[in-house]
Amino acid sequence: MAHDGGLALGDFCQTLDLTDICTGWTELEAVPNKAQVWVFEAIQVIRERLPFPLRGLDSDNGSEFMNDQLLRYCQQQQLTFTRARPYRKNDNCYVEQKNYSVVRQTVGYQRFDTAAELLVLKQLYARLRLYTNFFQPTMKLKTKERLGSRVKKSYYAPQTPYQRLLTAETVSAAAKKRLKQQYRRLNPAALKRELDSYRKELFRLANKKRPVFKRQRHRQKPLTIKPELLI
Repeated sequence: MAHDGGLALGDFCQTLDLTDICTGWTELEAVPNKAQVWVFEAIQVIRERLPFPLRGLDSDNGSEFMNDQLLRYCQQQQLTFTRARPYRKNDNCYVEQKNYSVVRQTVGYQRFDTAAELLVLKQLYARLRLYTNFFQPTMKLKTKERLGSRVKKSYYAPQTPYQRLLTAETVSAAAKKRLKQQYRRLNPAALKRELDSYRKELFRLANKKRPVFKRQRHRQKPLTIKPELLI
């Protein structure tokens, strides 16, 4: 996700969002731009802190993902690597949903393009991932049935990603034990206060900057031809 403030010129911070389809567990990492070196490094960082094994990646068609380095890494690590169809954003609907409900609702739409803002984003996401995954329940679709022109949907009871992991058969007992220990150490009220503090600092940094790029209107000077140049 781009933090360009509506003007996609120059370098600006980006947010890498990885979302697990089964549990809704969401990981966020801020990078200085879309260069594949930063994105690849962020993917490795996220993989190290995941509470479950990474089995595969499904990305969009950006060059930060569609490159030889990431492909070779997935082949060497025996990870399934797939991509969305071109011009079909709904193929990545799980990530797109989190981009709004988690990222945009927290950091908004301002431009972040300095080292100080990148650092605050990283510190904010370190708290946001805990607050979202351990304390924010979400609804998961159970069935969908079309009745004429209407679609009837039913959902499972709301659960946090943490609660879904505890009931997942593919998560080891040791991983579940570590999750429970981590959950007992967390205080949602303290996390929320820290998030608000980092948000205020992020907006303060963004608001004190002068506009980096200005749209200037250039008036065209009338063409003048000297008489001696006429033939």
